[in-house]
Amino acid sequence: MGLPPLNSAERQQPWKQPLRQALDAQAATSRRHLRSFAPGAAGNLHPQERQSTSGDPLLDLASNDYLGLSRHPQVIAAAAAELERSGLGSGASRLVSGSRPVHAQLEEALAGWLGREQALLFPSGFQANIAAVTALADRHSLVLADRLIHHSLLAGVRASGAKLKRFGHNDLADLHCQLEAARAAGPDRRLLVLSESLFSMEGTSPAVGQLMELCEQHGAALLLDEAHALGLLGPGGRGLGHGRDGIALISGTLGKALGSGGAFLAGDATTLEWLLQHSGPFRYTTALAPPLAAGALAALDWLQTQEAHGTPVGSALLQRAARWRTGLEQAGWPRPPGEGPILPLLLGDNARALAMQRRLEQAGLLSVAIRPPTVPEGTARLRLVLRADLPPGTLTRLLRVLGRP
Repeated sequence: MGLPPLNSAERQQPWKQPLRQALDAQAATSRRHLRSFAPGAAGNLHPQERQSTSGDPLLDLASNDYLGLSRHPQVIAAAAAELERSGLGSGASRLVSGSRPVHAQLEEALAGWLGREQALLFPSGFQANIAAVTALADRHSLVLADRLIHHSLLAGVRASGAKLKRFGHNDLADLHCQLEAARAAGPDRRLLVLSESLFSMEGTSPAVGQLMELCEQHGAALLLDEAHALGLLGPGGRGLGHGRDGIALISGTLGKALGSGGAFLAGDATTLEWLLQHSGPFRYTTALAPPLAAGALAALDWLQTQEAHGTPVGSALLQRAARWRTGLEQAGWPRPPGEGPILPLLLGDNARALAMQRRLEQAGLLSVAIRPPTVPEGTARLRLVLRADLPPGTLTRLLRVLGRP
């Protein structure tokens, strides 16, 4: 639906005109729309089905709730108990009166699980990434970032005032050349490298060990965003950075595989103390809601219990993801790269991606078209997400609807 013409009052507001011009120039196939999806009912809907605005059930192939923990009874019970104990919100920042015992418990548990000295909670991953970049870089620094890095990290670079250069996606040869040139040009310059262990729109991962070695060789700090890997990749789902001491900071989220909300940074005591003392994104925000912290703590405990019993759910999900990749390939689609639960189905232009989204929805499957600027021009796609609690036969159902490319 288009916007109505500017009225006389709006025409007297010059600040609004460039916004309106940009909106009017935006192509229909690139416009975004908010849509609400009701959760699956306890009756005849599967727990991972959603009800569209028309009331039709849609099996959710878009959510980042990879392990289905947002609905796990243990997680819900822990959040409900903390809700009763502490209330819904924390009411203040952590440095005023917003800290609760559950915050410290979760930070200690996360640091221990990841093998890091300390961890610090943030209300969102976007805030955590801005805090991480501004801790490790300033206006005198050079930041080398993977070309497909998350927008929050780019926002952090802008906030830090550092100079930004990009290297090819997971292209360590390119990074090596840029690091060599940067170090030769500024032997004492502060260098920071940004990457992710599982890229959210590509499903790909870098060779983290080699990446870390390159950074150590050239005296560069490495910030690794593990948001989509934690709970799935690495030993016991601890991420691809686990056991690698050369990583300056690990950024992680509680709102994906852990089924809750919020985020954290984990690293050495010095860096975390700097964040506590100097980070604006930490200092000037209301603390993470205590029920979310309690739910994440319960999810983490559940993950560790599964590992102790020899049944890590992340491993089973990765095996299922491999079968999905093979199934898509055998059906004639390009094999989605990577090994995690994110399977991009490249379609090229926006119109084709939106048409395929509608086609799936008509068949009861929810997969959202991802378009520029979230992905590069000409690479619009469906981002298929495999989760541990999807019902059997989902792949067969999906392939039947997709047909051949």
